[in-house]
Amino acid sequence: MTYKRRNSGTCSTQVQFDLESGKIYNVIFTGGCSGNLKAISSLLEGMEAAEAVNKLKGLRCGFKSTSCPDQLSRAIEEALETL
Repeated sequence: MTYKRRNSGTCSTQVQFDLESGKIYNVIFTGGCSGNLKAISSLLEGMEAAEAVNKLKGLRCGFKSTSCPDQLSRAIEEALETL
């Protein structure tokens, strides 16, 4: 199933991903640092959703209280709650 979430406090404005059998696929960020976010998306492909949350949750970008990966972790948590 495809999930979308509007980001808050980051350069990217939205994150979208597919969640199938507890694994993450096709992560797409709208906006943000293209190269870095493509790398993150590639590294997460096929990863267990819970593992991705553990790796990404709480990461900060500079002096911001969040980051694009942290926003993705929040989106994954919300998606897992709907299952």
